[in-house]
Amino acid sequence: MSSLRHDWSRSEVLALLDLPFADLLQRAHAVHRAHHDANAVQVSTLLSIKTGGCPEDCAYCPQAARYSTGVEAEKLLPLETVVERATQAKAAGATRFCMGAAWRSPKDRDVPKVAAMIRAVRALGMETCATLGMLTSAQAEALRAAGLDYYNHNLDTAPEFYADVIKTRDFQDRLDTLGHVRKVGLKTCCGGIVGMGESREQRAGLLQTLASLPDHPQSVPINRLVQVEGTPLAGTALLDPFEFVRTIAVARLIMPASMVRLSAGRAEMSDELQALCFFAGANSIFYGEKLLTTGNPDVHADQRLFARLGIHALEIDANVDDASANTVHADIIDHPAGARADPIPA
Repeated sequence: MSSLRHDWSRSEVLALLDLPFADLLQRAHAVHRAHHDANAVQVSTLLSIKTGGCPEDCAYCPQAARYSTGVEAEKLLPLETVVERATQAKAAGATRFCMGAAWRSPKDRDVPKVAAMIRAVRALGMETCATLGMLTSAQAEALRAAGLDYYNHNLDTAPEFYADVIKTRDFQDRLDTLGHVRKVGLKTCCGGIVGMGESREQRAGLLQTLASLPDHPQSVPINRLVQVEGTPLAGTALLDPFEFVRTIAVARLIMPASMVRLSAGRAEMSDELQALCFFAGANSIFYGEKLLTTGNPDVHADQRLFARLGIHALEIDANVDDASANTVHADIIDHPAGARADPIPA
C-alpha cells in the first residue's frame, strides 16, 4: 500500500480529461471497483435551514440578496422542523443529513442553535453535515464538539477562474476555512461546480486543486450548474453531458478513496446520463425533491432508477476506519488491468 497522491500536476489531470471517452471510463471504473462497492451509492439529504439574504455575489446562486430570483430571505428554521425533516429523510433511506445556511459566515450567536440541530440529528442515528459559509477555528471546534461529522465548503472552480464567479471573497478564504475544519478533526466535503463557462483546462485546475489538498476530501460533490433566472450565469452555454461524465471519471481517478457525489443538476440529467456517472465512479447522491432552493429528482424516481440499475443504498458502517481511506494501490491508476476485483468499503 502506498499513500494517496497529492502531487498531481495540471497537465496530468488535463491529459486524463483528454483521453478517449471509452478509455477514460474503463480506467475510472477499474479504480472505482477496486476501492468501493460498485453497486452501492451513499444517500444524503440536504435541507436549507436558513434560506436567502446572503450578502455574497456568487454568480450562480439564487440566494444572493443582490439578485432578483424570487428567493426571499427567511429566518433560521426551528429545531423541531429540522428534526422532523431529518426523520423523514431517514425513513426514505438517507444516511446523512446535511444542513445549509445562506450565510457569508455564521455569527457566534448562531452556532449554538446549529449545534443543537446537529446533536438532535445525530440522536436519530444519522451522519451530519453542515455548510454555513466561512468558519473561524473556534466555530469549527464548537461544531465538532456537537458531533458534526462533515463540513461542506466547496472550492467552486479553478483558482484562476474564481474571480470571474465570486468577488466578495477570495479563493484563499475557501482554503482557510477548510484548514480550520481539518485542524479540529472534521471530515471535509469539498468539490465544485462545472458548466459556469470555464474551459476544460480550468476544470482540470479545479480537480487538481482538490487532489492537492493536505487530505483528499472524504466527499467530493460535483455540481452541474443549475441556471436560475436573475443570476449572472443564467444563459451560459450548457456543458456537454459527456464532459460532465469526464469530470466525474477524473475525480474518481485522482481521488480514489473519496465519495464522489452527483449534486446539483441531477433534475436535468437523464437516467442514462446518471448511469454513466455511476459507472465512471460517482457513488453518492442527494436524495429529496429540493437542494436548498433548486429542484432535485424525487425519492421515488431515484428508487426506481436504483432498482433498474441494481444499485443499493450504502449503509453506515460504524466499524469502517476512516484512516484506511488514506492508502491505496497507486499502480491501479496507471495499470487498471491490475485492479482488485473485491470491493473495499468506503
